[in-house]
Amino acid sequence: MSRINTNIEAVRALTRLGRNQANLSLRLERLSTGLRINRGKDDPAGLIASERLRSELNGITQAIANSQRTINVLSVAEGALNEVSTLLLEVRSLIVATSNEGALSPDEVAANQLQLDSILESINRIANTTQFAGQKLLDGSIGYTISGQTITQIANTRIFGARLPDNGTVTVNVQVTNSAELGTATFNRGSAAGLASAVTIEVSGNLGTETISFASGTNLSAVVAAINNFTSLTGVTAAMGGTSGTSSVVLNSQKFGDDEFVTVRTITGTFTTAAGQSTTDFGVDVGVLINGQTAKTDGLEATLRTTAIDIELSLTSGFATQTVSASTMAITGGGARFQISPSITGAGQVNLGIPSISTTNLGNAVDGFLSTLKSGGANEVAGGNFTNAEIIAANAVNQIATMRGRLGAFQKNVVETNINSMSVAFENVSASESMLRDADMAEEISKLTLAQILVQSSIQVLSIANQIPTAVLQLIGG
Repeated sequence: MSRINTNIEAVRALTRLGRNQANLSLRLERLSTGLRINRGKDDPAGLIASERLRSELNGITQAIANSQRTINVLSVAEGALNEVSTLLLEVRSLIVATSNEGALSPDEVAANQLQLDSILESINRIANTTQFAGQKLLDGSIGYTISGQTITQIANTRIFGARLPDNGTVTVNVQVTNSAELGTATFNRGSAAGLASAVTIEVSGNLGTETISFASGTNLSAVVAAINNFTSLTGVTAAMGGTSGTSSVVLNSQKFGDDEFVTVRTITGTFTTAAGQSTTDFGVDVGVLINGQTAKTDGLEATLRTTAIDIELSLTSGFATQTVSASTMAITGGGARFQISPSITGAGQVNLGIPSISTTNLGNAVDGFLSTLKSGGANEVAGGNFTNAEIIAANAVNQIATMRGRLGAFQKNVVETNINSMSVAFENVSASESMLRDADMAEEISKLTLAQILVQSSIQVLSIANQIPTAVLQLIGG
């Protein structure tokens, strides 16, 4: 090398030194941040993938937080419902205690009624004051709103969940496909108005059995009246029947459904059967389609639970006994929507409605509502309405128990399972994001050591390269 203006060896050494210093700087940056990707140029494709995964992680984290907050809401409602359940059990206890009239003074009966009134007020207070973050939970505020319900066809509607489109409505079409029936037994007397001979019959229904005797010639209207006198004990009613020129007594169960029945056993004489024989007839549950899907029915009650709608209906007897009939209404809003998935889609949202649990809503239109048990009400306990009062209280207990069960199932099978699945997803997505973005410390330390050696050697080489042009001086000196 005899040229001195351009030291090619020094240029090459300087280039390598720059590259080695850049590599050393990169290793120091990764070790100090713990990240393999600190800027886009480190790994453009990896950065894009990592940012997408980070977005997913943020969504999953919020979904888990939303689910935990949902559980908090459900826990508040469950706690209040548990207290209402305790109060309703006390109501039943008071009804049974008050029915022991022979052992109670009027003052004790009045005291029991006063205590019952106080319990009903407490239930209403719980319904109106239970809230979470200012949102009332049990007064119907997060219940669903309905329009177009025909009260002569659908006596009561309870909606526990409905997937409503944003600012939209859901149409509910109810079609009776099979008429509901009472348990029925008929005694035909022909054209005569009275019994041809003395008879003794045993009448049985859902509530019990009673034996009734009639003398020969007893008018059929008197037979009807006698059977109806024991309705509260048997659950069987009677009415005059027959067409023009004929007379008959028709015995019916009080309610509709497969569980209801009428049994008439003739002990002596001839009634619906010969002596020693009996006849039994069971009722039939109504058959219902709700939005084209077969509903589960019990008497006049119809229930449908799907991912789109969770609804209970109480049909009127007039509507349920028509062979083919339909009723349409619309769910226009209400309910509570919980976002429990990372993305805002219908599949990631769950809906829940909690109807009011005030005393005017517990019970039903057929047997009566809990509010009628208070002083001055139609089923006031102090007035001796023990049978009806107990039925109403039992209905209220079942409604609260069912509501608690639904909330519990919603929490356990929907929200908690969602937290579990989201936690697993968070773990796996975090692992994937870490592989893309986090630095492998062992690898980086190894490469740092190599980079340090290369920088030091590059500096040494550059020093040697800078000394090469001095060899020209030997030529000058020579």
